[in-house]
Amino acid sequence: MRTAIRFAMFLWMAMSAPLMAEDRVVVVELYTSQGCSSCPPADAFFHDTLTKRDDVIALALHVDYWDYLGWKDNFASPEFTKRQKDYARAAGHRSVYTPQMIVSGTDHVVGNHPYEVKDLIAAHKRNAPVVDVSIKKQGGRFVVEAETSAAPGPMVIQIVRYRPMEKVAIKRGENAGRELAYSNIVDSWDVVAEWDGKKPIRVRAPARGDLPVVAIVQGRDHGPILAAARLR
Repeated sequence: MRTAIRFAMFLWMAMSAPLMAEDRVVVVELYTSQGCSSCPPADAFFHDTLTKRDDVIALALHVDYWDYLGWKDNFASPEFTKRQKDYARAAGHRSVYTPQMIVSGTDHVVGNHPYEVKDLIAAHKRNAPVVDVSIKKQGGRFVVEAETSAAPGPMVIQIVRYRPMEKVAIKRGENAGRELAYSNIVDSWDVVAEWDGKKPIRVRAPARGDLPVVAIVQGRDHGPILAAARLR
């Protein structure tokens, strides 16, 4: 009888608990460029495989340091180049490159090495989540809520907006004459709050436009990505 009561209580708690972060979702950042001749295979793997996985949040950040080769990447931003360089600095690397994928903010891998990328995703999925995060839209604002029992240290809460897919006819540079498809193209990546994890946090931010949105909790100074959630 007691076992049945405990089981019923467990079911009630599970059903009534708020849905927070997607369980063990892994964030993969692709650093790429329309002007990079070695990027199309990584872009295709990203488009065909990673963006289709429910357990992965795949985000493509286009960098601008190949624009001098004759084709200006219209998705590129110096802010994304800076983010990649900051990752390199945090990891003790002296240079950056494309295509590169960064898994959960910690593991750096060549973007056109799909088996290595898949192995890293599988390894990160085995890690128990230490932070719960959710994002919703209320009126003209996004509301992000996060909590943790582990207090993993100083963190930042970020909101990322991205374009699901666009095709580009490239007319000059190393990929001249090709029409390439790009997916989950980051349009903006904004830090909206800092958080020490000592108590739950609720953050409001302006909801600009109608692009898909992701909330990410990451260790400060380009540390590990601890949790992420899509706007449903």
